[in-house]
Amino acid sequence: MPVFNVKNMQKLAKRKLPLPICDYLEGAADDERTLERNTQAFDDWALVPRSLVDVSQTDLTTSLFGRPTSLPLILSPTGMSRLFHAQGEMAVARAAAAENVIYGLSTMATTSIESVAQANGDRYFQLYLFRDRNLTAAMLERAWASGYAGLCLTTDTVVSGNRERDLRTGMTIPPRFSLGSLASFVAHPRWAIGTLTGGPFQLANVIEHVGDLAPGGINVIDYVNQQFDRTASWKDVEWLRTRWPGKLIVKGLMAPEDCELAVASGADAIMISNHGGRQLEGGAAPLDYLPAIRDRLQDRAQLIVDGGVRRGTHILKALALGADACSIGRPYLYGLAAGGEAGVRRIISLLRAEVARDMALVGKTKISQINVDDVRHLSDFARRPVRSAGQRLVVDAAA
Repeated sequence: MPVFNVKNMQKLAKRKLPLPICDYLEGAADDERTLERNTQAFDDWALVPRSLVDVSQTDLTTSLFGRPTSLPLILSPTGMSRLFHAQGEMAVARAAAAENVIYGLSTMATTSIESVAQANGDRYFQLYLFRDRNLTAAMLERAWASGYAGLCLTTDTVVSGNRERDLRTGMTIPPRFSLGSLASFVAHPRWAIGTLTGGPFQLANVIEHVGDLAPGGINVIDYVNQQFDRTASWKDVEWLRTRWPGKLIVKGLMAPEDCELAVASGADAIMISNHGGRQLEGGAAPLDYLPAIRDRLQDRAQLIVDGGVRRGTHILKALALGADACSIGRPYLYGLAAGGEAGVRRIISLLRAEVARDMALVGKTKISQINVDDVRHLSDFARRPVRSAGQRLVVDAAA
């Protein structure tokens, strides 16, 4: 099947994955309307093309978290990537390094901090605030020693969202697979063989500290779930700032007021995110909040739009509204599921080509040139044409 865009890769990934794994990747909270809104929000904005501009050369490079990068695109931290392909996080890290984009490694990864560092690309480590602050501090030390330039604190997972697809398929802890789910595993032998032959499936960065807890009555995932700290506050962000010498990114913020607090607590960058619609249902999209956040913070922090990005035009619209870059999760996981490292590279290269082409069509040659004049909200065009018999077309501005 030819792959010309993210949707093509999504269809290919669905063919490769058993139903419970596919639904785990695709699913979101409750009725999944927030998930849908994440992408729909980009449709509310129109790009404004400028003509007769010399666009014979375009430059997509920019700087993120103090490091040069070839594209204003980041690969978000996603947990347990070996669910989707036997190569898991290593395939993603190698693809990111080859394409010179930044990769975020999740605390919930199935590959260790040290192993991913061997891919030699620019990377950051995503962290949760655990009740056991010694566990948190130990991960900070490992990430810094392994050359991770940034630390990304996820703030929107104090409780897990209501992901009903997982309940239906039995993709829960512990698993309770339905007969249909079990049949789907049988119908995907290549996935099963890759999973069974890829080594132990474990949360590699946690097990280093707590060991295999199953003989004692609980497993590592149960342990991690118990470690999520509902008492965490901005004081804890300040504590992280004193412990981490590199760039500090706070992920999972939507309210401009929280973004202000993050900067006051020492954050260098903010990932405007609703966790891909997987946590709180009924919220707005990251793009919806972006203009207000940029207006409030001005140039005091870099802003990353995390969620809903499926096209190069989406990246351009986010940049025009004040973002420094966009971040993707599901799109590169589609590539991983469909073709391992090559699939991830294909997704990055497709988005790179779209950004370059569409930037030229807008009439810009550098990422730094893109600004708010390059977009118009569709409400600006919502004026009703009125025509009376025998009269020329007029516009009813009051309509």
